[in-house]
Amino acid sequence: MTRTQTRMSVAEYYPNAKGRPQAMIARAYGAKPSLSRWFRERRFRTLLPTIDAIIAKKGACRIADIGGTKYYWDLAGDFVSTRPVEIHLINREPAPEAAGKFANVTGDATKLGDLDDMSFDFVHSNSVIEHVGGWRDMNAAAREIRRLAPAYYVQTPNFWFPYEPHFRCAFFHWLPEQVRYRLVMRFALGFSDRKTNLDEAITRVHSARLIDRNQMQALFPDAEHLSERICGMSKSLIAIRR
Repeated sequence: MTRTQTRMSVAEYYPNAKGRPQAMIARAYGAKPSLSRWFRERRFRTLLPTIDAIIAKKGACRIADIGGTKYYWDLAGDFVSTRPVEIHLINREPAPEAAGKFANVTGDATKLGDLDDMSFDFVHSNSVIEHVGGWRDMNAAAREIRRLAPAYYVQTPNFWFPYEPHFRCAFFHWLPEQVRYRLVMRFALGFSDRKTNLDEAITRVHSARLIDRNQMQALFPDAEHLSERICGMSKSLIAIRR
């Protein structure tokens, strides 16, 4: 399997990590009791019944988590330890904390041809589809998600929510690209240092491409589509096939 891109590595996406990726992942997922962590814990309440239904039917559940980390699943408390599950973390580089019920798979979210059709029971992907590239790459990643298992759960930030979570800046994603790259050259936005040249700045700007509900429905036409809401606005988009 090619060692290309599923999502950016911790070192690339969080260049201040300096050998402390776990701390940076913790910051990304939100320290307890942060709002971001609360949303992630609430997402588990949406997806866990589907996994439990698979376990009830098959006796176990084999999960492919595209762009996943063990730290993320730890947010579910004792779920992993008390269920007959195996979770395959599919990333550009192996997740160092994978052990026990977790296994590493190195690969590209858009090209997972080494994995057979329906070789998993459930595919999980949280805040990854916006990182795989342009629309053609998103379509390819969505096809892989849909073919790997009969059930899946995909979450991504909503383009029409005013706060951009990767850059931690309101309205950032609505600005022209030429304004955005200048901003990341002037300020340290999100978890990234201020960029010192145009190439780094544009690469950073292109690292996340938010989509709207129509695009999400086109990528996952066979899914039920839900929204996470805050203050009446749709913050994140969820596609789930049960």
